[in-house]
Amino acid sequence: MRVLAVDVGTGTQDILLFDSEQTVENSLKMIMPSPTVIVASEIQEATARGEDVLLEGVTMGGGPCAWAADEHLRRGYHVYATPAAARTFNDDLEEVARTGVRIVAEGEAAHLDGVRRIRLRDFDFGAITRALDQFKVAPRLDAVAVAVFDHGAAPPGVSDRLFRFDYLAEVARSGDLTAFAHPRFDIPARLTRMQAVADSFDHDLPLLVMDTGPAAVIGALEDERVRGADSALVVNIGNFHTLAFHMVAGRVAGLFEHHTGMLSREKLEDYLRRLGEGTLRNEDVFADSGHGAMLVPGPRPAPELVAVTGPRRGLLYGSALRPYFAAPHGDMMVAGCFGLLRATAATMPAFAAAVEARLAGEPWCLPVRNSP
Repeated sequence: MRVLAVDVGTGTQDILLFDSEQTVENSLKMIMPSPTVIVASEIQEATARGEDVLLEGVTMGGGPCAWAADEHLRRGYHVYATPAAARTFNDDLEEVARTGVRIVAEGEAAHLDGVRRIRLRDFDFGAITRALDQFKVAPRLDAVAVAVFDHGAAPPGVSDRLFRFDYLAEVARSGDLTAFAHPRFDIPARLTRMQAVADSFDHDLPLLVMDTGPAAVIGALEDERVRGADSALVVNIGNFHTLAFHMVAGRVAGLFEHHTGMLSREKLEDYLRRLGEGTLRNEDVFADSGHGAMLVPGPRPAPELVAVTGPRRGLLYGSALRPYFAAPHGDMMVAGCFGLLRATAATMPAFAAAVEARLAGEPWCLPVRNSP
């Protein structure tokens, strides 16, 4: 049984091909530029050549591609975008138009001449399978699992930060991190970026989508030392966002999310201490331009360790918290992919036995959930 797991970040997309017939350590892996970085490069090429661009496709992650589009406009060139592609920059298309991007209907876009066409999507299945084919890896797959960071489509006047954290808190109250995973036909309507992944995947294979932060934390729990702790703070320090969970006996006891670029080592240490103590308040994190914090009522034993993963984990190097840098199955960079595998086992019963047997040992998570 083979599962392609792809964790789409801001800097990289981390790709793992899981094969239940092989040891986990022999899984094939690729760490490649993220889709938003690739799109940013295409826009920058158009800027250098003085070309107008048309952005088409689906909603995807912003950041680098949005900055490249802003610079393209600043240089005096045109940026056209279909409505779905334009929502990459903001769910409010009027706000997008105010930046100078020209919103064009799909039919109008099809007849635009003299523009460089750039397709937006978080998950380019064809590119990944072509890369594998170059190394003579057969494209046989049984399922696909993809993680993306999804702010959700906040209603007008509602903070993106608040809207996203409401989702995180709502799901986390179940205690089960795998509840953040959604099969293709069970994606909440508010999670537009995840839905865009499903919409752009034109194959009949079973597809699972999930948020990147919880996927990385589940992956960190694959590390034996982290999984063995009855109470642990598990923090994923991503390029743009930092998400920390207090895990007690495999269940969520609390969490907070903030923007990595706004955190110093000292500030992050303070937030983690208060999360472990149960004194961290939502209003404190939100007022500091973070997303928020939430504590689940119930026992809260003091954390035995602080486990860290993510590409910006160096933020806690030398920390007084004496962090443990998790390396699930020997590889920190694909922690999110291992989280996706565990979520696949928990959400899709047909794959549970093969995944759990190869990951070795009893699953730390709750029993398999039956999808509607």
